[in-house]
Amino acid sequence: MQLHIDEFTLKHPGVLAIGLNEGAARALPPSLAAAFGGELERLLDDQDFKGKAGVSVTTRALGRVAATHLVFVGQGSGSVADLRLAAGAVGHFAREQGVREVSFAPAGALSESAAEAIVEGLITGNYRYDRFFAESARKAAIERFVVLSPNASLAALETGRVLGQARSVARDLVNAPAADIYPETLAAFAAGLASERVSVDVWDEVKVRDAGMGGITGVGQGSDRKPRFVHMIYRPAGKSRGEIALVGKGVTFDSGGLSIKPTDGMLTMRCDMGGAGAVIGVMSALEALNLPITVHGIFAAAENMISGNSYKLGDILTILNGKTVEVLNTDAEGRLLLADCLSYASKLPVSHIVDLATLTGAAVVALGEHYTAMYADDDALAAALSQAAAESGEGFWRMPLEPLYKELIKGEVGQLKNVGGRLAGS
Repeated sequence: MQLHIDEFTLKHPGVLAIGLNEGAARALPPSLAAAFGGELERLLDDQDFKGKAGVSVTTRALGRVAATHLVFVGQGSGSVADLRLAAGAVGHFAREQGVREVSFAPAGALSESAAEAIVEGLITGNYRYDRFFAESARKAAIERFVVLSPNASLAALETGRVLGQARSVARDLVNAPAADIYPETLAAFAAGLASERVSVDVWDEVKVRDAGMGGITGVGQGSDRKPRFVHMIYRPAGKSRGEIALVGKGVTFDSGGLSIKPTDGMLTMRCDMGGAGAVIGVMSALEALNLPITVHGIFAAAENMISGNSYKLGDILTILNGKTVEVLNTDAEGRLLLADCLSYASKLPVSHIVDLATLTGAAVVALGEHYTAMYADDDALAAALSQAAAESGEGFWRMPLEPLYKELIKGEVGQLKNVGGRLAGS
């Protein structure tokens, strides 16, 4: 997508979007208002438009200006999060109309973070996974985006583009069917990101087993498509200011194993590799962002399937760190992959490890679909992640992580068991 900065004019084709703040005097650009002779003000009044973040009113331009469509979109308070919502609404409308060019006139000057958010939000709203639609049913994506704010930073807009595209990488991987994205192909996609500053090491099922990764081996042994372990490393161009690890769950399809899921519960289990997809998305962006720290991206990819070789209830799996885990539910498999990955990551010279996973429906029961459960034993890190989530338009909610919960997973045959009961399930 091409990015441009310009002054406000009526000469831009495609969608012309006008941002308006909530609670502020409604001031349309004078040249636009004059072109419609008061009709736009009446339209906004008729629609009771208040400028709430992400709420929009649209109309055809009818030849009065170069644009084919006008979008009036609420910027709320004008915060970074509200601007992201506003741009997302514009991107969504443009994709619905199949319009390739969008111009956006924000209310007020744009800080660097606001400029980033606008482009990121636009790409997020414009996203569609339509590769299996008929060609005639596909709507064009935005190819050119013009910010009508002369003092905006083009570098900030470019950062927003990188972030938005990284999110689209993760979304494409999550949306793809399990026939396309399975352990070997997910690892191959990650390997395809290798560059001068990103290295990728892929282990096959033999190396995984010989290394002592019993969780990955156990979960993946029931599938004809064998598991993979992937370690990606981004190294900055200059001296590294620190080192962190991101760890992702990569169950490319989860049938539940012998503890099989019902049809409704299995329907979207191609998405159970969302944590690994997020890690890959992050790693795809780091070189362009020129991040000054070393980042390890780690994930295990496996299919949890049913066969004569599936792991069974009552099996004892030995994790990379030597701990033994008694299997009481084969549908509690993601934690077994993560146990090996986290054990591996803990041996690296990193200051922090963050793992991302579609780990358990119990988290959704607790918090619904708009918040992600966060567990942390580091208050400063938890606070930083919460702040970053809020700035990114995400909802994090910190959950209790107390030693007393360890009693719930104390094993009878192994040292641990892989489920602790219904209460405090997440």
